[in-house]
Amino acid sequence: MSIHLFYTFLYAMIFVAVIVFIALYFINAGYGMFNNGKWGRSINNKAGWIIMEAPVFLVLMCLWLLSDRKQMLVPDIMICLMLLHYFQRAFIFPFLFKSNSKMPLVIVGMGILFNLINAFIQGGWILYLSPVDMYTTDWLLTPQFNIGIFLFFTGMAINLHSDHVIRNLRKPGDTNHYLPEKGLYKYITSANYFGEIVEWIGFAILTWSLAGAVFAIWTCANLIPRANSIYINYKKEFGDKVMNRKRVIPFIY
Repeated sequence: MSIHLFYTFLYAMIFVAVIVFIALYFINAGYGMFNNGKWGRSINNKAGWIIMEAPVFLVLMCLWLLSDRKQMLVPDIMICLMLLHYFQRAFIFPFLFKSNSKMPLVIVGMGILFNLINAFIQGGWILYLSPVDMYTTDWLLTPQFNIGIFLFFTGMAINLHSDHVIRNLRKPGDTNHYLPEKGLYKYITSANYFGEIVEWIGFAILTWSLAGAVFAIWTCANLIPRANSIYINYKKEFGDKVMNRKRVIPFIY
């Protein structure tokens, strides 16, 4: 793919992300607390996450193995950051689930489609299309890299801790609903989403690329409207307990 065609595709992805962002304020994607059986046939939630996230890990590994840049330190670090995230998401995160909830196959399919496209975007830019002299070892000393990697790991830590809080709201056999109170949940109702947004904004900064920005934009387009839906749902269920919190960005939204 030529660099011109690649950038055209990225701008098209941003345009679609804006549409998705708006649409998700009116449509609740039918997984998690919003799985109501109206999205068609479903599969086990654990299987859904593995099927949805594992292809990213596998595609990135293949792109890395086939690239002439696989022995360049900075591209290796960038790809390893993505591999770290998706290894956790595909091969650890699903096995920590304590419930036997379902995920609609249509959600799994859409997740696979986006993840594969994104894997080729990020891997394609970092390992094939970026200027050869861009990601040299000097990049490790740039403000972009250092700020970006700090945000990446900060966001990952927030995300992992917030997921841990949610998983431990109930004791075995308990089916009641609880409002998460620990960590950043004191300030926002979707702390896990905030962590993931920070993580991929950090990645966009450390790569300093339109490809990375597209991933961050899509993360926001998907998670911010969902955080709004979760906030509304919590407000209906828990009332005044939610009123002093924001949705997904502390003190702002």
